[in-house]
Amino acid sequence: MPEFPRDRLHIFLQDVGRPEHYTSRPRPQTSLPPPRNREAHAQTLLAALNQALIGANAQAEARADAAEGGFYLQFKLAAGNEGFVQNLEDRRSHIELVSVKRGSEENAPIIATVFVPNRAANYFLRKIEAYQTEVTRRTQRPRHESLVNRIDTIALAVIRPFFTDEEDRLPAENEQIWWEVWLRAGLREQFRAASANLDIRFNVEDVIEFPEREVILAFSDLATLGAVLTRTDAIAEIRLAKDTPAMFLEMHNREQQDWLADLLGRLESPHADAVSVCVLDSGMTHTHPLLAVGIHPADVHTYDPTWGTGDSANWKGHGTAMGGVALYGDLQKALSTHVPIRLEHRLESVKMLHPAGKQHDPKLYGAVTAECVSRVEISAPHRPRAICMAVTSDFDDRRGRPSSWSATIDRLCFGDETARRLFLISAGNIGPERIPTANYLSRAAVEPIFNPAQAWNALTVGAFTEKTIITDPTFHGWTALAPNGDLAPTSRTSLTWERQWPIKPDLLCEGGNWATDGTTVCSPDDLGVLTTHHQPLLQQFDIIRDTSAATAKAANLAGRILAARPQSWPEMVRGMLVHSAEWTPRMLTHLNQNPTRQEKLAFLRRYGYGVPNYGRAIFSALNDATLVVEDSLRPFFRDAKGVVKTRDMHLHSLPWPRAELEALGATEVELRITLSYFVEPNPGDRGWNRRHRYASHGLRFAVKRSLETLSGFQARINGAIEREEQGLPADVGGDDWMLGSIRDLGSIHSDHWRGTGAELAARDAIAIYPVGGWWKEKPALARYDNTVRYALIVSIRATTGAIDIYTPIQAAVPVVVRFES
Repeated sequence: MPEFPRDRLHIFLQDVGRPEHYTSRPRPQTSLPPPRNREAHAQTLLAALNQALIGANAQAEARADAAEGGFYLQFKLAAGNEGFVQNLEDRRSHIELVSVKRGSEENAPIIATVFVPNRAANYFLRKIEAYQTEVTRRTQRPRHESLVNRIDTIALAVIRPFFTDEEDRLPAENEQIWWEVWLRAGLREQFRAASANLDIRFNVEDVIEFPEREVILAFSDLATLGAVLTRTDAIAEIRLAKDTPAMFLEMHNREQQDWLADLLGRLESPHADAVSVCVLDSGMTHTHPLLAVGIHPADVHTYDPTWGTGDSANWKGHGTAMGGVALYGDLQKALSTHVPIRLEHRLESVKMLHPAGKQHDPKLYGAVTAECVSRVEISAPHRPRAICMAVTSDFDDRRGRPSSWSATIDRLCFGDETARRLFLISAGNIGPERIPTANYLSRAAVEPIFNPAQAWNALTVGAFTEKTIITDPTFHGWTALAPNGDLAPTSRTSLTWERQWPIKPDLLCEGGNWATDGTTVCSPDDLGVLTTHHQPLLQQFDIIRDTSAATAKAANLAGRILAARPQSWPEMVRGMLVHSAEWTPRMLTHLNQNPTRQEKLAFLRRYGYGVPNYGRAIFSALNDATLVVEDSLRPFFRDAKGVVKTRDMHLHSLPWPRAELEALGATEVELRITLSYFVEPNPGDRGWNRRHRYASHGLRFAVKRSLETLSGFQARINGAIEREEQGLPADVGGDDWMLGSIRDLGSIHSDHWRGTGAELAARDAIAIYPVGGWWKEKPALARYDNTVRYALIVSIRATTGAIDIYTPIQAAVPVVVRFES
């Protein structure tokens, strides 16, 4: 067994996911098929299907590529069959499930759209006829009963069910707008050819490519898109384009010019090759005296060269305000002290918002974001950086489901072997007109996080506050709305998301507070975050607040960690931020002493993993020792029969000071583990079940129990992999882990265990193991041989007393694990 935390030391367990006792399982089905009158149901479906085939034949006769083409069928199924729609797909016959839609009402039916090649036109006809006339040999039940009984109706597809945004956002039939058109991979030119001679305008500059989808922008109306549908097999789904990002900027000015010169005299600028924080926003006034010391003119960029690089009053100088916090963290503290201050990271800026702050031809903001990132990477390709973006949209609120923008950010983070990226994104703000004067947390519970902050691989940052003191006499009688240490009044949550989506926000940082007089709310300067103003000739300082301020603060922490550990992977910096986070005492008052699983999940979807701390992220203390490892494994392989199976599991030994821990007896210690990795996205609204999973793979961690043998530990992990692949609970935490399997959502997993020192002494091994994803379920895409990276962070802390844990661990680990800044 390897010593922890040596890099790339592990045990290979071939075919971890298929031990000898493994048996195959049926496909998951979320409900039993309803009872039917066999003959009547078959006749109804045959009549509907034959009518659809007549229409499909007419479409084929009008197409020049009919031999290679096909048509779309739309199946209506009752609610509760979400896990079954994948059975409408048959890859051997090239029949593809392209989209799944369900209304927002309770028990709304499911509409599944399926592409059928012309050469397989009779596929479903044969299934229904066999259901009508044949029985199975073993059960004497109608053949294909499980499939056919679940289908309520069948029809030739029309364009409306391809619309996968909320139904109430669907425009009128003849209203021309910009659409995101999601195409089946490789059929972009076919779509454009089918659109010839129709009133459709394309934005040819912005295209996003995913493994199974391509996304383009088209300006048209719904009726015209419906006409295109009869000419092409390319369309998978359509969504509304996102015109402008939604940002809430409530900033107030406070002149502090007499302190600026003093601060500049105490500053030590970052060196030329320092790491950076890159701000994607409204531009930046890089000549501001407090910013000029940390940003070089060559590091100021723009998406559109005609926009310039400077900040804009139309965006209230938001980019410059972000830069002040991203560079200094707490500018008010820096101004108030008299000690020298060393800036350890630089700034970069890319202007991604139109300077006029007006609506314009929409962009695929995923493509815009990717282009903005490429600007800084071309300019400084070898510079480690954290990318900070407080630009969000309220237009694509999909309860956590991926969008083209969020999936692009996931793809940028995942990158390749030479380029992985660290992204920090704001959770988005609740508008001040929607903030209640009492019980503001109830409003936050129903205000979902904005797009693209649902991105799996990004760090999504919400806001909390410690600002509660109001000194401005104008606000005499007003009180702070949020208590010290609680969620900021405007911060959004993921409480309304469907359960399978990641925990968001990941972190909370200071975002300021709001005040109330009992009848209305307002934002006094006292409760804001001090930063730099975009017009320094008029004033030096400004106020920023809410999740923008919080995201800039988190980016500042990321930059400082990168400066201390410039060789660390983005996965590691992300993991260190989460690992260092803790919930405030005020937050913990909202968690019952013995919370249920649902209560824990709701708590996480409001507060994430808490508030990060630079000192905890970087330094070990005598009673708090942290160990880290960066490693990689190959999660899957394809066997001789062509079946993709689970491959590697890594075991890391833990160099606990066994004698010292056993000597603690019943003294309580805390073990915390964080596992961070990036997934390759595969978006497209097709039900998100098994074959259509969004994530390429998943990784999990488990810790050997105190009375468990190593072989028993490995067997437990094998069983957990099996259960998870079957969609069954696979909680390998158990025994006093705070979160258990709740931690397994998303692509970063963190959990706490508390017990006695003696119990921890025998927990001396951690397993990192893979679970399924589309790399496994879609062998045709040939990703099963890929290797994935992960960052693992482990710490133990004595919760009471001044007990030296660090020194004996340092003696047991020849690799230095204490990080000095």
